[in-house]
Amino acid sequence: MAGAHPIEPGAVEGPAPEWVWYTSYGSNMHLDRLAYYVKGGRPPGTDKTYPGCRDRRMPSRSVPVELSGVLYFATRSPVWGGGRAFYDPRAEGRVYARAHLVSAAQFADIAAQEMYRNPGEDLDLTGVLTSGVATLGSGRYETLVCAGQAERLPLLTFTAPWGADEVTPVSPSRAYLRILASGLLAAGAWDADTVAAYVASSRGAAGHWSAREIRALIAD
Repeated sequence: MAGAHPIEPGAVEGPAPEWVWYTSYGSNMHLDRLAYYVKGGRPPGTDKTYPGCRDRRMPSRSVPVELSGVLYFATRSPVWGGGRAFYDPRAEGRVYARAHLVSAAQFADIAAQEMYRNPGEDLDLTGVLTSGVATLGSGRYETLVCAGQAERLPLLTFTAPWGADEVTPVSPSRAYLRILASGLLAAGAWDADTVAAYVASSRGAAGHWSAREIRALIAD
């Protein structure tokens, strides 16, 4: 089994690149789920319809990466019926993620849909590329993070403005954990036991979901 893709810390110098790594640590690690944000449509079992990106091409590459920080589950998703995944880059730990190579415009459109905004406008990435963090609003997924670089392109994601210890943890739903864990496994860097143990130990899942239960979700 291949290891995680090498990444380098630090700010991105020069003009904003045309291509970026959209780095997902939640359900969009699964390509089938990501497709609704890219191509548009309504996922089975939900009443949420996504408009999709202006450019509806799927990522040309997806690679497994390990980020500095922690994964935690908080707030309550009306789509999934449980806690959402968030990333705290300031906390000490390791986050397993999947980086998708997309255009900067596609990243802007994916981020807009996660922020409950209409896609169609490019993001000014100057702030996040130079300082590592840029807060666009007070809501969840309205804080942009640059988690480093891979192949000289930035690893960009979004999360909440608060830290893992500043919000009440909320247990994620079975359906959410299944697609999150399956997306991690499909990345190819970690086996099922490693994925199950990682998710089960995350704040919000810990004490509600065991590694054995998550392992069974992956098997299903």
